[in-house]
Amino acid sequence: MSVQRLDHAAVFAHTRRWLERAVIGLNLCPFAKSVYAKEQVHYAVYDGVDEADFLALLRVQLAELDAAEPQQRDTTLLIAPLLYPEFLDFNAMLPRAQRVLRKSGLEGVLQIASFHPGYVFAEAAPDDMAHYTNRAPFPVLHLLREDAVSRAVAAYPDAQDIYERNIAALRTLGLAGWQALECGPLP
Repeated sequence: MSVQRLDHAAVFAHTRRWLERAVIGLNLCPFAKSVYAKEQVHYAVYDGVDEADFLALLRVQLAELDAAEPQQRDTTLLIAPLLYPEFLDFNAMLPRAQRVLRKSGLEGVLQIASFHPGYVFAEAAPDDMAHYTNRAPFPVLHLLREDAVSRAVAAYPDAQDIYERNIAALRTLGLAGWQALECGPLP
């Protein structure tokens, strides 16, 4: 995908497919189904390649999420299909994204989760399916409301076990099963 040919509709559709088939379909996040079904997920695409502009858009998206009624917008996916093709570059940006959150005065109100097509955990083997718990078709910053996360965790039995359960489910699914979901990066 080149900058001139970025198809926002394809980015949205592929991101929704990942949400439906992986995040919700595999129950990787038991809290996602409700906000998705109620259409409370906001999608924002940054189609540039400048980190400063991306972080400026992050600041705007944080402010808009904070200002929105949760019944209308409970969470935001900020998608950067072109900016961070390499996971290590994306990972290096995350402290700067956290700084934007802190400087916005919204730390403790909102939080940022990260996803990337090449996401890797340092402690896992290179071919471990555990990496897929944080893999998405594009680099994504997921902006969440702290109070919504707290309520969801309190209502979900054994919430602390979600991460381990996800790893076990993905290891059982295997790479061929993940590929069959067709929610990895666009070719």
